Amino acid sequence: MSTTIRFTLVILSVLLVSSSLGGVTAKLLEQNLMERNIFERWLVENHKNYNGLGEKDQRFQIFMDNVRFVQEHNSVPNQSYELGLTRFADLTNEEFRAMYLRKKMERTRVSAKAERYLHKVGDKLPDEVDWRAKGAVVPVKDQGSCGSCWAFSAIGAVEGINQIKTGELVSLSEQELVDCDTSYNEGCNGGLMDYAFQFIIDNGGIDTEEDYPYAATDVNMCNSDKKNTRVVTIDGFEDVPENDEKSLKKALAHQPISVAIEAGGREFQLYQSGVFTGTCGTALDHGVVAVGYGTSQEGQDYWIIRNSWGSNWGESGYVKLQRNIKDSSGKCGVAMMASYPTKSSSINPPKPPPPSPVVCDKSYTCPAKSTCCCLYEYKGKCYSWGCCPYESATCCEDGSSCCPQAYPVCDLEAGTCRMKANSPLSVKALTRGPATATTKATNKLVSSA
Repeated sequence: MSTTIRFTLVILSVLLVSSSLGGVTAKLLEQNLMERNIFERWLVENHKNYNGLGEKDQRFQIFMDNVRFVQEHNSVPNQSYELGLTRFADLTNEEFRAMYLRKKMERTRVSAKAERYLHKVGDKLPDEVDWRAKGAVVPVKDQGSCGSCWAFSAIGAVEGINQIKTGELVSLSEQELVDCDTSYNEGCNGGLMDYAFQFIIDNGGIDTEEDYPYAATDVNMCNSDKKNTRVVTIDGFEDVPENDEKSLKKALAHQPISVAIEAGGREFQLYQSGVFTGTCGTALDHGVVAVGYGTSQEGQDYWIIRNSWGSNWGESGYVKLQRNIKDSSGKCGVAMMASYPTKSSSINPPKPPPPSPVVCDKSYTCPAKSTCCCLYEYKGKCYSWGCCPYESATCCEDGSSCCPQAYPVCDLEAGTCRMKANSPLSVKALTRGPATATTKATNKLVSSA
């Protein structure tokens, strides 16, 4: 949440108190104007658009209800964590859980038990660990409204152990798991990290994020060419001893760990900073990555958890989750289903050659993983090309914009791309870039732009 919006919330709190005490019409008008301004700034900051009739007013009412919830929590002295206007502040808690969480995560196979990281009396562990500082964690990613948290959790753990063993941090493909790991896992409808590890082992490796980018959908067929591009390998996987925070700490001292938590509470939805000690149970519904642990200045122990909801949630995409609680399952069930990949070799398969550019015609190309869009056509021949920065994109009829595969319907009037013709879900339309001339163009009607 930006500093501007946070400061405005403080002023709004004063106005709310003033209006309740005095009932002055001018104060109420001023309050309403400020509420609208906060909402508009939040919309810009979070790149939100609404297409449905009355949708914006409905979202505003939900937003203000969440504002009041945030203010009520933050007004209590000595809280260990703060709430804020996260990217989910225009959703009810029911909508949030339906869109970003899926069915309860439960092991349906025998646990891969191991004693590698079983805590033993006399074990000496560091007081704090942060794998981000050690270069083993890629920047926070965003799963979108696809329930693919399991893929992000598993990939984050694989990225970590690969960096530890090879010294190279490589961002790997969650989309390959979503598209291709379908024997047990269910794409956007949920899955388990252990099955993802098993897929990577059986496949002989996993491709990079750059070559097989995330699309936030599971409607695509598995790309067999990219599935067979094995850039990073693992040897196996093991489960951390269940319901044992000391063993989880020991494991985390050695590598990033895939964990599952219950993340469906309203406080978690609007978490902004601090050590989360709020309400949550053990109905595991979200896969994340534990990347460290520490203790706050106030003496509160915590886990460092990397989420997959983008950087405009929590502490730039992370949450400090309370550690060392009385319940053996850990806060939000963090110690119930922890697992990790194993890797012994410091060598991965040879890197594949760089991807070839996309050929538009004999005279023009676009960069790899993009789409050629004709700008000017005459009698069936295209005389100028532009490039949409996504594969399998829709080229809009205005000649300058395009839409990603997951949002293929061009709304030229709104400048957005819809998921379906009448869907309220949309993203901002993309702008085409110029195509590259590979040979001297033979036509002189126009130049490529």
